[in-house]
Amino acid sequence: MKTLLLVVGKTADPHLSHLLADYEGRIAHYMPFEEAVVPEPKATRTLSEAQQKNMEGDAIMRLLQPADHVVLLDSRGLAPTSLELARWLEQKRQAARRLVFIIGGPYGFSEQVYARAQERLSLSRLTFSHQMVRLIFAEQLYRACTILRGEPYHHE
Repeated sequence: MKTLLLVVGKTADPHLSHLLADYEGRIAHYMPFEEAVVPEPKATRTLSEAQQKNMEGDAIMRLLQPADHVVLLDSRGLAPTSLELARWLEQKRQAARRLVFIIGGPYGFSEQVYARAQERLSLSRLTFSHQMVRLIFAEQLYRACTILRGEPYHHE
């Protein structure tokens, strides 16, 4: 199973970029993993939130394949524990050819993207910047991989 993390907008902070690259390298030891960046729309001051979400949604939809299992990282999604996420990931590994996690822009997702997704996961009831969510999610994905291998990274 291939895993893709689709994110809207670049990570501007070089410290976050460095940490994200570190976790992406770690994850790649366990599964094929890549990140793709959907460029943020330009001149957003003249766009409504809905227009911005629709433009981002169109760009996201162009990167998806028909057989993809799409999971939105969304505050209204299920909030698993790290162990539950690991078990969930193991089930998806068995069933999905490509697992695509999507982190949207500052206003969330368009209706088109919500309709395309099979699942939604929440990392917390707290609100994080979408740049921080990338790092938190990458760490949790790495943690899930180590749990599945019985490695000593996770303590519970």
